[in-house]
Parts: sequence; structure tokens; C-alpha cells
Amino acid sequence: MIKAIIVDDEQPALDTLQWELNMHCDELEIISAITNSQEAIKAIDQHKPDVVLLDIEMPEMDGFQLLEQVTYDNFDIIFTTAYDEYAIKAFRLNAVDYLLKPIEKEELCKAIGKVRLNKINKNLGANLQYILEGKFLASDASNNSNYKIALPMDKKIILVSPDEILYCESDGSYTYIIMTNGNRHMISKNLKQLAVQLSEKYFLRIHQSFIINLNSIKEYHRGDGGEVILVNGENLPVSRSKKQDLLNYIFN
Repeated sequence: MIKAIIVDDEQPALDTLQWELNMHCDELEIISAITNSQEAIKAIDQHKPDVVLLDIEMPEMDGFQLLEQVTYDNFDIIFTTAYDEYAIKAFRLNAVDYLLKPIEKEELCKAIGKVRLNKINKNLGANLQYILEGKFLASDASNNSNYKIALPMDKKIILVSPDEILYCESDGSYTYIIMTNGNRHMISKNLKQLAVQLSEKYFLRIHQSFIINLNSIKEYHRGDGGEVILVNGENLPVSRSKKQDLLNYIFN
């Protein structure tokens, strides 16, 4: 279970968020819902939650000041606020998400999904983490017919072959893996981290937002950077800085 604490000085907003989480997030346990900042600090240090859903504008102290006073800080943060001007500061604190009130159910569930993935990664054993980081698999892929890529999913980790991945798409601190069977999986690695795990024998970063399976290329259309057409018919852009790397693959 994901242990959560909710902090909001407005009782109706607190009640609404608590109801939404209870209705739509079965894997989440709300261990405390608090309107007072000082009580929230004590609760966080005492209960050591996995995630804190935190309002920013509060009378006694704002959400950022509250975070400065907690002793225990090994938790994810989801900011819940009616104001959008704090977003940059929030993400500098590595917030998982920044949800604007009134909070939409889909955005709330997506944010909790990110917390779930983070919790999975934190609980991985040292040996499994070694595999996930690709320290062995990526470096030995050219000589290893059993080369697999480990992807942490919801409540499980799947191992896939390179030919099962069509391309990878960046989503900030997360990455969507688009499979050849049409499935999409979100993992809690950014594209740069994932690239370490992917062998250059099979994959190429063609854009700041995309890594493609080289075997998935059907056509390349020339241009400033150009674009590739994949075997499933999707078009993906190629950045100017990555164009030569792609051409080197095509013509070698």
C-alpha cells in the first residue's frame, strides 16, 4: 500500500480530495488528513508517508515553508493548489506532480501512478537494481542473444526483448515505452536514464523526446532534421543534431 498524508487548510477541499482518493486509488491508504501546518509536520515525521498531497497557499505557513521544517523527507510530493504561478518552484523540489484545483480524476490517478512507480523502484533489491540500471545487459548486448530490458510496471517488472519495443517517448521525469503490439507502458526513468540501459546495437536517440528501435524504421524523409516513418505508420521527428547519426546507420 501507498501511505499518504493530505494537507490543506480548507476542510471542504480536504474532504473532496480524500473522497476522490478513496474512490479511485485502491492501493493508497490515507493515514492522515490535516488542515493545520504544524500538525502536518508532526504527522509527516511520525508516520513517514510515501507521498504528501500538499496545498501551497495556507495561512500559517505555505507548503514550501512546511517542507523546510520536516525532518523526514523521503517521500514524494504532489502539490494541490488553485494557483499556477508556483509550478516552476514546485518542480525544482522534484515534485511528482502539480495539480490545479478543481482536480480532475484522471490527473489525480496519473499522479498516484507515478508515486506507485517510484515506490516500486525504491523497494527493488540491490541485485535487481543492478539489472535495471543496465550495467551488464546494455554493455554486453552485442554478444548476448538473451539480452533483455527490465521495465518496472505497476506492481510488477517485465523483461522484454529489444524487438518488442517500437520506440520510447519522453514525458519529463518519466518515459512511455511503446510496444510493437500497440501497448504503452510508463516507467519512472527519464529518457537519458533509459538510454544507458538500451544497447546502441538496437536503439538510437533521434530527438530529445524520442529513442527508436532501429529495426522499426520503414522510411526516412529528408528535411531540416527530417522524420522517420515507422513500421506501424507513425511519424517521428529527427532533430538536426541527431540527423547525421541516423544517416550513418542508414548508409552503413
